[in-house]
Amino acid sequence: MQKTKKKVESIPDDFKTVMEASDFWDKHDIADYWDNTKEVKFRASLKKEPKYIVLEESIAKKAFNIAKKKHVSIETLVNLWLKEKLSAAR
Repeated sequence: MQKTKKKVESIPDDFKTVMEASDFWDKHDIADYWDNTKEVKFRASLKKEPKYIVLEESIAKKAFNIAKKKHVSIETLVNLWLKEKLSAAR
């Protein structure tokens, strides 16, 4: 039996965002495009870098319970609280 080449969508010349590239590759297989690839060198700079802080256990438990009731992550809740407090402190 002879293999038939399947028709593949061409790779966009330029992705406007990382999400756009991610969406494309989530739906396409790199194996279909292997002959079109080449080695490249690049530098990446990630803008957000998490900073970790230690919370007292009792504070962490209370914050976790409030976050759970509000259906948000504890990280989201604490970030919102800190933004409010920092804005008020100006």
